[in-house]
Amino acid sequence: MNTEKLYTLSEKADKILQSDIQTKDLKKITEEVKTIINENPNGYIGIAQINPRLGDLKYNSKKIGKYISYATSIGLDTLIFPELSLVGYPLEDTIKRHPIIVKESIKWLNELARLTKETTTIVGFIEPDTEREKYYNSLAIMKNGTIMSTVRKSVIPAFSSFNDNKYFTPASEENKNFTINHTKYNLTINEECYSDKIISIEGSTNPLTNIDENNTDILVNCSAIPTNTHNLYFVETTLSNFSKNHSIYSILVNQVGSIDNISFQGSSKVFDKNGKLLARAKEFEEHLLIVNPTKNIGKIYPSSESDTKKEFSLDYEDILEKTYKTVIQGIKDYFNKNGIKRACLGLSGGLDSTVCAVLLVDALGKENVFGISMPSKITSNESRSDAEILAKNLNINYVEMPIKEIVKTTKDVFKELFSKVEQKWDYRYKKSFTTDNIQARTRAMYLWGISNEFESCIPIATSDKSEAYMGYATINGDMSGGFAPIADITKTKLFALARWLNKNRTEKNVIPDTVIKKRPGAELAIDERTGKPLIAEDALMPYEFLDEAIWRLENKHESYNEMLTSKFIYETTHTITIEEKKEWLNKFFKRKSNALYKGSIMPPSVTIDSLGINKYNYKQPITSSHINYKEINEAEIKDTLKNCIIQ
Repeated sequence: MNTEKLYTLSEKADKILQSDIQTKDLKKITEEVKTIINENPNGYIGIAQINPRLGDLKYNSKKIGKYISYATSIGLDTLIFPELSLVGYPLEDTIKRHPIIVKESIKWLNELARLTKETTTIVGFIEPDTEREKYYNSLAIMKNGTIMSTVRKSVIPAFSSFNDNKYFTPASEENKNFTINHTKYNLTINEECYSDKIISIEGSTNPLTNIDENNTDILVNCSAIPTNTHNLYFVETTLSNFSKNHSIYSILVNQVGSIDNISFQGSSKVFDKNGKLLARAKEFEEHLLIVNPTKNIGKIYPSSESDTKKEFSLDYEDILEKTYKTVIQGIKDYFNKNGIKRACLGLSGGLDSTVCAVLLVDALGKENVFGISMPSKITSNESRSDAEILAKNLNINYVEMPIKEIVKTTKDVFKELFSKVEQKWDYRYKKSFTTDNIQARTRAMYLWGISNEFESCIPIATSDKSEAYMGYATINGDMSGGFAPIADITKTKLFALARWLNKNRTEKNVIPDTVIKKRPGAELAIDERTGKPLIAEDALMPYEFLDEAIWRLENKHESYNEMLTSKFIYETTHTITIEEKKEWLNKFFKRKSNALYKGSIMPPSVTIDSLGINKYNYKQPITSSHINYKEINEAEIKDTLKNCIIQ
C-alpha cells in the first residue's frame, strides 16, 4: 500500500476536521484514504489526540462527532480518544460544585453513541458513582449506535498536581478486555499501565495482572499525561518495556493542550511486540494518527523529548525546543480558551521581558502584542535602546512612557503619609525598598490601565523561576499580570533559551546581543558601592550557583549541610571561600522560605519542570518560615531540651 500517500492525505483531512469549515476537499480526500485502506483492510486504528475545552460539552462533542464520522467513512476498525476527552481534564472541584456538568455530559455521550456505525469508538468520560456521591473515570465503548460497555479506572492518583482520589472512586474487578474484528484489546487509563510505580489508594487493583492469560493482542492506554520535563519519557519507557516483556502491541492515546498551569504534550505512541516505536503522533498539536500495528503500518513524527538528567547541567540545549513548545502552547491555550486576544507588557531592555515578548509574538501574533518602555531616572540609555531595538525587530506595537513624574508625586504623598503614621507607630525601617517598589508598581498600574481600557487584553508578569524562589520580585509590580509565561524557567535556562530563539526562529537574531550579554538587574535602585544600578547577582548570588541550588533542592531534596558539602558546577570554574558558600546558602534557604507568600499569588504560569515551585505542583504552608533546614547535632538538641525540665 502507499503509506506515504496515506499520511499526506490524512494530514490534509485532519486540518479540515480541526476547523469549523467543511470544504469540498474533505469528501475527495476521504474517498482516497478509504481506497488506500481497502487495499489491505482490517486492523486500522485512529488515535484521536484532541485538545478539549474544560467542561465545554458542545465544543468537545462536535469535535469527537466529526472524527467519528470521518473514521466511519474511511473504514477504521477502531477510533480511540484520550482519558476524559468528553469533559476535559482536570476539572477538579468543578464537578463537585456543579454536578450538572456530569449529568449533561451523559446526554451528549448517548448522542455521540448514536453517531457510531461499524467503527468501534472509545471515548473518555465521567461516570456517576451514585452510591458514594463520587464519580468514575471511565471509557465508553460505542458501536452501531449504542454504548456497548464501559471500563472504569482502577488506579487513582493522589500525587503532584492531581488529587483525583478526592473526586473519583477506584473501580474494583473490571473486565478490560474486548475483541474488535478478531483482535483482543485490553483497555487501561493512564496510571493503570504503571500502577506499581505510584502510590494508589486502597481498593485499587492492578488491571494488567492477567494480561497474558487473556491472550491480549493490543494494550491501549488512554491518558492525559502532563508535559512536565520527564513525565512522558517515563511512560514511553514503561510501555516499551511492557510490550517487549509480554510480546504485545501497546498504544498510548494522550491528550494535547494546556489548562492554566498544566500542559499536555500529545505525542501519542504505538509500540510493536518487540518494544520498538512503531508510530508517534505530533507533539503540541491535535492529530488524528492512523495506524495498523498488526501490519506494521505507522509513522513516527518528530519529537523534542529528551532523557532524564541525573545531574545538574548548565547545558540546556536538548530541552530548549520542548521548553519553547510548552510555553507557546500554554500561552495560546490560556488566551484562546479564556477569550483573550492581546497582551501588553513592560519592555525594560532586560532578559525576562525580552524573552516574554518574543514568546508572546510567536503565540499570539505581533499585532496582538504591545510593548511599553517605562523608564525612570535610574533607567540606563542602553536599556531604553535595547527595548526599542527589540520592538522594531519584532515589529510589535511600542511606546515609551516615562514614570518619573508619577514616581515623584507618589513619593511626595508617601512622605506626608509616613510622617503621620510615624506619630503612632515606631520601628520604622532605616533603609526601605519603598522607592524601588513605587517604580515597579507604577509600571504595573500603566499596564493594568491599558488592560482596563482596551478590550480582550491582559498584562504579562515577567518574573522568572530564579526570582520567584528568592522573592526577588515586587508584589503588584513585575509579579503582577494575568499570566506569567516564564515563571517556571530559571535564569540560566532563560539565557540559553534567548540564544536558542535567536538561532532557531524564522526571524533570526531578534534579541539584541547586548541583552544577552548584560548582567541582569531591575534598575530600581543604585548600588552604593558602585554608584550604578544594582546588579541582581550582587543582591542575591551568582545565578549559576542559585539555579543549581534550586535543582538540588527539587531533584535531590538536599539539606543545607548536604549542599554545603556538595561541589557545585560554579565551584569548578570560580574560586569561592567556604564563608561565601555559607552566605549564599543561608540567603537561599531564608529567602526561599520568606518568598512562599509571593509564590502563592503568582498568576497562572506554564509548568516546565517536573518538580517546580508552581503552586499546582508544590504545596507548602506559607506559615512555615521557622523550619530549620540545617542539621543540629544531638548534643545541641539535648542541651536545648534541658531547659524544659522543671526543677
